[in-house]
Amino acid sequence: MAQVKIYGNRTIWGERREEVSDAVHDALVTAWRIPEDKRFHRFLLLEDGDLVAPRSDAYLLIEVVCFSGRSTTAKKALVRAMYDEVAPALDLADDDLEVVILESRPENWGIRGRTADELVLTYPVEV
Repeated sequence: MAQVKIYGNRTIWGERREEVSDAVHDALVTAWRIPEDKRFHRFLLLEDGDLVAPRSDAYLLIEVVCFSGRSTTAKKALVRAMYDEVAPALDLADDDLEVVILESRPENWGIRGRTADELVLTYPVEV
């Protein structure tokens, strides 16, 4: 399981949600073998002045909230995919993209009426 929170300036990214979502999801599918139909993205687009960072107005912060269990190699592969694939697809400089992976044990998630450690997933988490 992976959910993505995408923070950026509304004036820059508001009209580009689908493009951003597609690029990020492609990276997750490639790096972590997330199924194509498992897209959970939340856009937290902020008004001018509400995102303060020493970067350009195009600055984008991507948080990937996921079950723990992925290897260091898999996490590095996802970060690399964000810079090698997502940033160029969105015409972003490396300085204008930041990625954070936040892991939580499956028993800390509630999904479909139960804790996630009780679910049978159709894809691997231990990649």
